[in-house]
Amino acid sequence: MSSHDEKNPCLISLPRGGYLVKTDISCIQFGSPPETIKDTMFLEGGVPQVFVLPNEFFSWTKGISVAELEFPIYYNFFFRRKRTFIICSEEQFRRFKKVLRESIFGPRNLDLTKDYELLNGDTYIPDLKSEHNFFSSTFKFHEMVGFGIFKDDQFTIHGTTIKKKANGDFAVSIGAQHITDVPGKMEYKAFYNISERLREPFIPPLFGVTCLGPSHGFDPDENTSGFIIWLNHFGIMVDPPVNSTEWLLDSNVNPKFIDSIILTHCHADHDAGTFQKILEEGKINIYTTETVMNSFLYKYSAFTNVSQEYLKSLFTFHPVKINKPAFIYGGKFEMFYTLHSIPAIGFKMEFQDQSFVYSSDHNNDPEIHEKFLNENIINRDRYNELRNFPWNSNVIYHESGVAPLHTPIKYLDSLPEDIKKRTVVYHIATKDFPKDTSLTLAKFGIENTLYFPAKSPQFEKASQVLGVLKSLDFFEGLSIGKAMEFINIVEEVNFKKGDMIIQKGESADKFYIIYFGNVSVVSEGLVSKKVYGTYDYFGEVALITDQKRTAAVVAETDVVAYTITKDRFLSFISGTEFEKTLAKVAKMRDAESWNVLSSSAFQALTATQKTLLESMLNPIEVSMPSILTQEGTRLDNIYIIRNGEVKVEQRGKLKGILKRGDFVGSMLRLKRGLPSEFTYINEDSVSLYSVKHEDVIRFVTKNPGLMMKLVYDFSEGR
Repeated sequence: MSSHDEKNPCLISLPRGGYLVKTDISCIQFGSPPETIKDTMFLEGGVPQVFVLPNEFFSWTKGISVAELEFPIYYNFFFRRKRTFIICSEEQFRRFKKVLRESIFGPRNLDLTKDYELLNGDTYIPDLKSEHNFFSSTFKFHEMVGFGIFKDDQFTIHGTTIKKKANGDFAVSIGAQHITDVPGKMEYKAFYNISERLREPFIPPLFGVTCLGPSHGFDPDENTSGFIIWLNHFGIMVDPPVNSTEWLLDSNVNPKFIDSIILTHCHADHDAGTFQKILEEGKINIYTTETVMNSFLYKYSAFTNVSQEYLKSLFTFHPVKINKPAFIYGGKFEMFYTLHSIPAIGFKMEFQDQSFVYSSDHNNDPEIHEKFLNENIINRDRYNELRNFPWNSNVIYHESGVAPLHTPIKYLDSLPEDIKKRTVVYHIATKDFPKDTSLTLAKFGIENTLYFPAKSPQFEKASQVLGVLKSLDFFEGLSIGKAMEFINIVEEVNFKKGDMIIQKGESADKFYIIYFGNVSVVSEGLVSKKVYGTYDYFGEVALITDQKRTAAVVAETDVVAYTITKDRFLSFISGTEFEKTLAKVAKMRDAESWNVLSSSAFQALTATQKTLLESMLNPIEVSMPSILTQEGTRLDNIYIIRNGEVKVEQRGKLKGILKRGDFVGSMLRLKRGLPSEFTYINEDSVSLYSVKHEDVIRFVTKNPGLMMKLVYDFSEGR
């Protein structure tokens, strides 16, 4: 629920982030994180028409835009026939206009030739621009959105003056009366349903679908649309909604099972969660056409004020072609462009003896197809393509919504019974779904995962083992011979919840890799609980040092793990980079280093990331007052504070105080070769861990999204 500030009754904090200020005429909204429209739709006065953009559009710590105005604009214009007014600076206006034009109208220069694999002299490429022009023919940009530009850091609308203060906050006054201050930095507050948490960790099926959100962006009662296709025991997210990773963790599903995304188009309810996944761990894979990817990069470059080239370096892009199948985890994906207001792709997928089709946002109503053909909006080839939707698939995942951008539920409910029984309807509110129908309404929750019978691949177990190997970043670049060796030396073992896997003080005889489940490490001196999960490993230090086990390991849940005996493990890693990493970890690792990395800035790191970083730590003591890093000088390393305090200054002014667990320097600026923005000073003795330049580069190369999160904003103490 929205909350009023007791000291400022006209200031309302929205549940998902951002603020409303009540004035004599209406409410003005400051900041707009994703889905805040669901907070304001049913408040007195409804969705605001006036918005003030925050100082920064994008929250790197959350991985989302805090200026997401697509849906308020759509709601105000299409449902209320009113214009949304946005107040911002001149520089923000230029950036934000790019975002809105790309989202509402799609690319200005639309060239689909790069998206098509033309075979046997075929020249057919649909004229999507003609289709998009039809959808946008009834409105103009200036009819939907107006802008007010700050002059001398203030703007007045309907007698209400909004002024930017020196600290970045906003002061709001009516006439000569100051009514409230509003924070200039907007935080996003996670708000989502998790349904039921599984009692035991989720085991990915051979073939299934989990609904992350069944409804649309205007439904306050359900999560916004998105789902996971499980193939060959791995997950592929399709247009993940915001908070997908938090929801998975809360549902007892390890996000590491999911390293790929299919991005269908660039409306906010389909692309907002993609950036969150990019910033979590490792490099994820994104599959889409070049046209959709270019829109995504163009839009988020404007949001983040970071170059498209740099954003693209944060993930691995796999361009898909229409008419040319893409293969993901054994599934054969064939993409097609749907009928929508901006470029959007759907797909048919075949896996073993099963087939699945996803419509994406698409109007599949024959009446609109006939209308478009008769009015020369589409040609006969495009008409035939639209009419040849693969209704014969074993599983049909079809959206529904308000025409003309979506397929009316009335049409889907008119389909033959055999098709309806195979159709799961998605992107629709429960209240709009027919009560007496053989269609199935998509049901949110990991416990409602749909499992489909599929013939097991011939080498299913080998694929599973190699999938584990692929997910261990220290084994990157191994030869096929080494991969074959891995298959031959691992053994699968099972543990029940509560089992003692390793006893402290016993001889070390095995290396362990977790496939699913969680284990906890019991060791003296640990302040925070040490828990390992999927694709984490343990038991390596004692093997390297030839010492007794220094900690106990207990199964927190049922566990499936792969083990390698000591002699085979040492032989397997001999001469590899991993052997060098483990030697450093064995020398460095203790309860202290784990405790430091489990506090403050680094607490969000996974166990695997912490282990990698532990191998790079070099303890140092600074007993005398000193300047650790000077503003404007080259960054050669970063420091992590073990004990003591470090002052942060910029142009001689104190910006903040760093303490245990905080880091000195910037991974981002070090990676880019930029000088330090701040001067870091210790006035008393301080204990630090130093991480060398080359090690920082290695760490952020393996975890590019994480680098963007580890940036302090000293204007707000973080």
